[in-house]
Amino acid sequence: MRYRPTPEDKFSFGLWTVGWQGRDPFGDATRTALDPAEAVGRLAELGAWGITFHDDDLIPFGASDREREQHVKRFRQALESTGMTVPMATTNLFSHPVFKDGAFTANDRSVRRYALRKTLRNIDLAVELGARTYVAWGGREGAESGAAKDVPTALDRMKEAFDLLAEYVTEQGYDLRFAVEPKPNEPRGDILLPTVGHALAFIERLERPDLFGVNPEVGHEQMAGLNFAHGIAQALWAGKLFHLDLNGQSGIKYDQDLRFGAGDLRQAFWTVDLLESAGYDGPRHFDFKPPRTEDYEGVWTSAAGCMRNYLILRERAAAFRADPAVHDALAAARLPELVRPTLAEGESVSQLLADRSAFEDFDVEAAAARGMGFEKLDQLATEHLMGL
Repeated sequence: MRYRPTPEDKFSFGLWTVGWQGRDPFGDATRTALDPAEAVGRLAELGAWGITFHDDDLIPFGASDREREQHVKRFRQALESTGMTVPMATTNLFSHPVFKDGAFTANDRSVRRYALRKTLRNIDLAVELGARTYVAWGGREGAESGAAKDVPTALDRMKEAFDLLAEYVTEQGYDLRFAVEPKPNEPRGDILLPTVGHALAFIERLERPDLFGVNPEVGHEQMAGLNFAHGIAQALWAGKLFHLDLNGQSGIKYDQDLRFGAGDLRQAFWTVDLLESAGYDGPRHFDFKPPRTEDYEGVWTSAAGCMRNYLILRERAAAFRADPAVHDALAAARLPELVRPTLAEGESVSQLLADRSAFEDFDVEAAAARGMGFEKLDQLATEHLMGL
């Protein structure tokens, strides 16, 4: 069937996505709790490849060791019976009131120590279930007022935490990498490491930077007015795109978590175009929230829509790249020249200075008068996106 996902597409969903009950700051839940084992089965039926989780998604907070074992056992049985995988896991360090001032950067030292123990425990479970990536989202690592947080010191504490986690997975011999997830705001007024660029800069200060990359999310970058495709392009350029979260967002507002393809469809098109043309081979992970207007029939329709929209956009992007008219437009826009180094191989600064064609004899006015043809190129992309 056309646009039917397969495991080879590497589509994955968080337990917290299809399991979101629709509770928001202004209203109570509109759906009952979803059994994690049922989520595994239903997603497998839809053609998903993987499922991810926070510790509290799988094991209710405060569960006894015996209860914990029972929840994990049922989840593992569901994975084995469906062939679903767990490519990524993470820790909930934001829901419980104890984390109201953060986890790794909480002013209260005892909270920081508890957060580390909670994370280490879940890392063991993640590896046990086969996860290769561990996402770190510091949703409460931030502040609402200037005096409440000493930011340079808070970054010291975050570095301390990540260095400890990296040391632990190294000592244990775990095949696990960390992906830092940036977000500018919500639920805190301002969150530390708000964008991909902030996260990449922070990673270089860690003791084991090779173990750390980023997990960009569509809505998070667009909440800051940024171009998501550009953000993941820089992460790819740095060799740091370890994971990513796909969803939809309509401009600079609260984190909407729409299904992928909803919101800014053009950004979704360029995101898929980049991932497919760049050869990204990681999970296509959907971090969305089915609207609270939906019952569970609508939840599964929404989840299926995320995968279907990706496959449609992948087909559209491939057609765009294969179109001879697009090849001509790319050449007219001089894009192939961008691949050529500005200095020839072995050319020195002195040789550049001696090249009169580069400055003295360069016809600035003629170059300034040349059109770039970007509008034609963009119109072709728009028509391919619309299926023409």
